[in-house]
Amino acid sequence: MTMVSRRAVAAGLLLLPGVASAAPRYDAVLKRPDDPRRFSAPTYERLSVAVAAAPANGTRPFRILVTEGAFDEQVVIDKPFVHLVGESRTGSIITHLAASGLTAPDGKRWGTFRTPTLFVRAPDFAARNLTIRNAFDGLGEMTKPGGLHSHDGGGPQAVALMLDKGSDRARFTQVDILSYQDTLFPDAGRSLFERCLIAGSYDFIFGAGRAFFRECEIRSLPRPVDPVDGYVVAPSTPIDQPFGFVFKDCRLTKAVGTARRSVYLGRPWRPSSQFPDGRYGDPKFIGASAFIDCWMDDHVAPDGWTQMWYTGKDGNPRTMLQPEDARFSQHGSKGPGAAAFRRGRALSAAEARAMSVDAVLAGWRV
Repeated sequence: MTMVSRRAVAAGLLLLPGVASAAPRYDAVLKRPDDPRRFSAPTYERLSVAVAAAPANGTRPFRILVTEGAFDEQVVIDKPFVHLVGESRTGSIITHLAASGLTAPDGKRWGTFRTPTLFVRAPDFAARNLTIRNAFDGLGEMTKPGGLHSHDGGGPQAVALMLDKGSDRARFTQVDILSYQDTLFPDAGRSLFERCLIAGSYDFIFGAGRAFFRECEIRSLPRPVDPVDGYVVAPSTPIDQPFGFVFKDCRLTKAVGTARRSVYLGRPWRPSSQFPDGRYGDPKFIGASAFIDCWMDDHVAPDGWTQMWYTGKDGNPRTMLQPEDARFSQHGSKGPGAAAFRRGRALSAAEARAMSVDAVLAGWRV
């Protein structure tokens, strides 16, 4: 009688004598070279090669099983309907180490926008039950002599996941997204995060996209060498986009060592654009974010929201954009960090109900 492992059943695999059958649930399998299992679906040792096997214009999910192990590679998802399914949420890991101030293989500094471990540049991507991380040790770097520091522009930005131009209808379910600074960059399209963990310390959810976070844990990490521990969001929402980042029924938690009242809910990021009279902060970016019925630990600052600098039209790089000039709001906050925040706006119950997943992700039936 053939024995079937519990893990195989959970992953949708049927273990046959000498062969693990991945069909029809999976179109490809990512596994380490030292994994002795055999699968009926094609197997790959690199995620980029598995993605390359997907149809260029697919119209149905191309499902890739990510087995247990750490797969170290920068990967671009440039084909539609690529779906990653992990064998273990904490054991199936897509990882890479890159930080803005470090030197890349081409001899130049990485810069923030080249650091992501995973770039999504095609629609209908999905990930479930795995970890996406940037392995740069931001805390270790900041605490060593001569290390990179965010408050002086030193370059510890290290993105784990970027939803780039071309991404839309991206869905993440029970995914851990981990880094230290600039962790998650939903910069384009619509995205849905359900029961995910996003960890970081400084602007660790940022960008211009439209994202809905449902029942997620948003974990702040300590910053012992900076004046404040950090900021959760830094949206750069276009002014004609009604929603930016909306958090519903989420938990804002803290790692050990994160100080009380030291983390702002967010600040408004205004990127620069080139104009005929120079390059400066683009007024079309008016950040939007809301926290609705979220539990907050005592690391949340009583102001709630704070200002952020940008380059003014006069060339002043420390021109300040105030949270009152952005679209920051909350409703129904609870927990030790909940307060009548001094900055930002309190939503009415009707306004909070209007920020539903269907409204925020308008046109996408999730």
